[in-house]
Amino acid sequence: MRPRSKRFDRPDRHDDGSVPAALTGGAVRRSLQLMWRGIASQPRTYAAAIGLSAVFGATTVAVSQVLGAVTDRVVIPALGGSAEARADLWLAGLALVAVAVTLALSVAGRRIFAGIGYASLQAGHRRGVTRQYLRLPMTWHRAHPTGQLLSNASSDVEAATGVFNPLPFALGVLVMIVVAAGALLRIDVLLAVTALSVLPLAVLANVVFQRYMSPAITHAQQLRAEVADVAHESFEAALLVKSMGTEDREQGRFAERTDALRAANVRVGRVRAVFDPVIELLPSLGTLIVLLVGAHRAAAGAVQTGEIVSAAYLLTLMAVPVRAFGWVLGELPRGLVGFDRIARVLDARGEMPAGDVPLPGEGRGAHVRMTGVEVTVPTPLGPRRLLSGIDLELTPGRTVALVGVTGAGKTTVVSLLSRLQDPSAGSVEVDGVDLRDARASDLTDQVALVAQNAFLFEDTVRANVTLADQDDPRAPDDDAVWRALRLARVDAVVRALPEGLDAPLGERGANLSGGQRQRIAIARALVRRPRLLVLDDATSAVDPAIEQEILAGLRAGPGAPREAGPTVLLVAYRMSSVLLADEIVHIHDGRVVDRGSHEELLSRDPGYRDLATAYLVESGRRSALPGRRTVPDTTTDEEEGR
Repeated sequence: MRPRSKRFDRPDRHDDGSVPAALTGGAVRRSLQLMWRGIASQPRTYAAAIGLSAVFGATTVAVSQVLGAVTDRVVIPALGGSAEARADLWLAGLALVAVAVTLALSVAGRRIFAGIGYASLQAGHRRGVTRQYLRLPMTWHRAHPTGQLLSNASSDVEAATGVFNPLPFALGVLVMIVVAAGALLRIDVLLAVTALSVLPLAVLANVVFQRYMSPAITHAQQLRAEVADVAHESFEAALLVKSMGTEDREQGRFAERTDALRAANVRVGRVRAVFDPVIELLPSLGTLIVLLVGAHRAAAGAVQTGEIVSAAYLLTLMAVPVRAFGWVLGELPRGLVGFDRIARVLDARGEMPAGDVPLPGEGRGAHVRMTGVEVTVPTPLGPRRLLSGIDLELTPGRTVALVGVTGAGKTTVVSLLSRLQDPSAGSVEVDGVDLRDARASDLTDQVALVAQNAFLFEDTVRANVTLADQDDPRAPDDDAVWRALRLARVDAVVRALPEGLDAPLGERGANLSGGQRQRIAIARALVRRPRLLVLDDATSAVDPAIEQEILAGLRAGPGAPREAGPTVLLVAYRMSSVLLADEIVHIHDGRVVDRGSHEELLSRDPGYRDLATAYLVESGRRSALPGRRTVPDTTTDEEEGR
C-alpha cells in the first residue's frame, strides 16, 4: 500500500497519476491544506501581500516607540525652552510623517495584492471547474442538475475563496503578536502568560464555531444550488409555463426553495452572530485580566505601574491580529464546504482520453463498423443494459435510417458514433480505427452530429455556423458558409435577414422558427465537410420536401461514385424521412432486429410493420391539422409555421 504523503497538497493519487483536489483529514488539517494550496497557487502575489501586512504590523508596534522617543527627546525639552530641541522639531515631524506614509503604503499595497490573489484564485477555480465540465462525458452531466453545476462554478467558488480576503492580513500581523509577546515577556512572565491566554481561547472558540457552522453552511450551499436549479428549469420551460398557465405553481416552487434558503442563511447568521462578538470580546477581556493581575503583581512589588500600563497597551495592539484571525476563522467553515463541493467536480472520473491515431481523411464517406457493442449504465436499482451485441456496418456514401420504438437504444447508438460515450464492450470503428484510439481533432472534423433540439448561440449567423471567431485563421470562409447554408436549404432565409451572415440571432435562436434552427444546425455540421453525418431526428421540424432536397444534396454529384458523398445515419420518426434512406435498420430493446429496404422489412419484420403503420398514422394526423402547409416555403418565419 502506497504510504500517504506528508505534504498538505500531495494526498494519494488517482489511477491516472493526478492528485485529487479533495481535502483530507480533520478540520484543522483540511483548513491548513486549503490555505496552503491557495497561497502556493499565487506565491509571488501572496508573498507581497503578506510581506506588506508584516510591514504594517511592525510599523504599528513601532508607532509607540517613535511617539515615545519624539515626546521624550524633542517635545518635552522644546516645551522646556531647549533651543536644540526646537531645532529638531522638523526631524520629529519628518519621523512621524515617515511612519504615517509607511503605514498608508503598506495598507494600500496589502489590499491591492490580496485583491489580486483573491480574484486570481476565483478565476482559477472557475476555469478548473468549467474545464472539467467539458472533459466529463454526457452520462455524468445527465446525472447532475444544471443548477448544481451553475452553483459549483459560482457560489461554491466564492465560498471556497472567501477566506483569502483576510488571510494575508492575518498572517502578516503575526509580527505584531511576536513583537508584543517579546515585550510582554521582558516586563513580566506572569503578565505575558495572562495576556497571551486570549490566543488559545480564540482557537477554542473556533473549534466550537466549526462544530455548529459546518453543517449549517453545507445545508445553505446545497439550497443555493437547488434555488439555481428551480430558477433554471422555470426559465428553460418558459413556453410551457406560459402556455399551460402554471405561473403560480412555478412561483410557489421557487418561493419554497428560497424560503428554505432564507432560513438556512438565518441559521448561519445566528451562529456567526455569537462567534464574532466572542472574538471581539477576547482582547478587551484580556486587557481587563492583565490589569487585575498587574495590580496584584504591583502590590507585591514585582512590576511598576508604568509596566502594567505598557502591558495593557501591548495587549490592545494584539487585538488587531486576534480580530484578523477571527475573520479568517469565521470564513473557514464556509470555505471548506465550498471547496469540498467543487472538489467533487474536479475529482470526478470518467473523462474519455483521446488517442493519437489519425483517421484516414480520404475524399469519400466513412466506413463505419460496430462489432459486439454493449452499453451498460449504473442506476439506483443496479446496472442497466442499453445495447447488447450490436453488429452494424455502414458502407461509405450510403444513407441508413435507424428506427425503433422509444427507448430502443437509437440515441445510445448515435452517442457512440460521435463518441459522446464509449461502449462497455465491443468496438466502434471508422475506417478501421477504433474511436477510442482516434485523434480528437480528426474525430470532430470528420464526424458531425446534429441533434433534434438544435442549439443556437446568441451570436451572428456566421458564428453559429462556423463556431469560431471571425479573426480565427482556421475558421471556414464565407464561401464555405454559404455553401453549407445552401446545402441545408436555409440560404434564402439568411439572405432575407437585414445583415445576412452578420445578423444576430436571439438566445437559442429565438428569432427563428424551429425548422430554420434545425437547418442552421445542419449547416453547422456540413460546413466541416464531414465524412460521417449523424442526424438524430434533426429534420423533425423541416418539411418533407425540403428534407428530401437536403438529403439529395448530400449525395455525390452526377458521374461521381456513391461513396464520394458522406455516410449518413438518419434517426427518424416520419415515414417520409425513413423512405429517403438507402437502407433501414430496425433496433429494438438494444438489439438489431433486422435491416434491409422498406419493402423487405415490411414483408418479414412484424415489429417494423407495426412501427411503419404507427408512423404513417401519426404523419397523417399531423397533415390533417388545421393550417398545416403542404407546400414548403423557406423565406420567412411566418411561412415556416411558427
